[in-house]
Order: sequence, then C-alpha cells, then structure tokens
Amino acid sequence: MKDQLIEIILEVASDLQAEEEIEVDEALQVDTPLFGEGGLLDSMGLVPLAIAVEQAIEERLDAHVSLADEKALSQANSPYRSIGSLAEYAANELTSRVDG
Repeated sequence: MKDQLIEIILEVASDLQAEEEIEVDEALQVDTPLFGEGGLLDSMGLVPLAIAVEQAIEERLDAHVSLADEKALSQANSPYRSIGSLAEYAANELTSRVDG
C-alpha cells in the first residue's frame, strides 16, 4: 500500500508543482522535502496538497484518510517532511482505521 501512496503523492505533488510553477532542481522523489528547509511548498501550499492527496486516495483506493487535521499538524516529526514521510503517515492512518 505504501508504494501506491508514494505514487499518488508523487503525481499530486508533480501536478501542484506544474500548476504553481514551482521550480525544483531535481525530479520529485520519495525523499523530496515537501515542507521546511528546502521544501517544495510553504504552509499555504500544504493545504491544497493535502486535499488533493486525500481525494486521490479516496478515488483510487476507496479509502478515506485525513492528512490536514490537528493530529497530523501537531506531530513532533511532521508527516510533511518528505513525500515518503507523508506516504508513511497516510499508510499508518489507513491501517489504524482498518484495525481500529
């Protein structure tokens, strides 16, 4: 599932990068920073990314996950550090919904 989530986030981030004309030095990868030092997005860019990823997960995986809630935003290690960390956070949230 994590690989599917990485693919979704890469696609959404790439689309957002093109729409917002965000210049990057390298192609987007799992370790590409999303937010923070050297990040692709500022705080205003996180909201559209989170919403688009949530919608893509719902459409492709038929599952609901909240990525821009207080739990995500208050983590000591932000899930928005990189594409991979957001995919891991989403996978954990989806797993906890199934197990819970």
